[in-house]
Amino acid sequence: MTVLLEVDSVSVRFGGLVAVNEVALDVPAGHVTGLIGPNGAGKTTLFNVITGLQPPTHGTVRLDGTDITKWSAARRARSGIARTFQRLEVFGSLSVRHNVLTAAELHRGFSKDARPAASVVDELLERVGVTAYADAAADAVPTGVARLVEVARALAIRPKVLLLDEPSSGLSPTETETFGRLLRDLAASGTAVLLVEHDVDLVMHVCDRIHVLDFGRLIGAGKPAEIRADPAVQAAYLGVIPELAS
Repeated sequence: MTVLLEVDSVSVRFGGLVAVNEVALDVPAGHVTGLIGPNGAGKTTLFNVITGLQPPTHGTVRLDGTDITKWSAARRARSGIARTFQRLEVFGSLSVRHNVLTAAELHRGFSKDARPAASVVDELLERVGVTAYADAAADAVPTGVARLVEVARALAIRPKVLLLDEPSSGLSPTETETFGRLLRDLAASGTAVLLVEHDVDLVMHVCDRIHVLDFGRLIGAGKPAEIRADPAVQAAYLGVIPELAS
């Protein structure tokens, strides 16, 4: 098992607030790794550290064994880290197709990929299931579709590591099931996927291993069955997600 992303003892402080406290986790190639926790647990802050948008107060981030803690966000993206955002970040004035094309052309420029960007875009739109919306303005499509557009745009840079921040928000149950299969297919192709998601049923079905944050601390890590049975996880979610408290 090849670990592509390593987070080692990462902490983030904002004045007297400790948003992330000595968190360590690994994200291996070919696996979907879950990161769950109540609102305010520090999940998005940790994503920001991994992608270079937030410097850690302490700790190290490694990509494929290389320390990238001081790299810029752009350099990390060029090296194979892509993400989506909890709050939608589509280019609203552009069509769905051009949202993805923008990323594909950027990747083609810095990677010297010889494939025409347009053909890459067509494949990705089909892969995530939004071909029917290709010519629609990105700010006019349903929220669930816009989430999938973000996923396609992230995939356009052919990432080694894909970070997804609540990607199923706005999807119907059927769309969520299809999305789960997409995640498993991405992992099967060798991508390392790190998934932040409040749909615990989706997390339990697609993740090989799950890490749980609460008030910035890692309180549990293991296979889905182990996480369901973990008393600390149950206590953190008590009154929030009944499935974990049952």
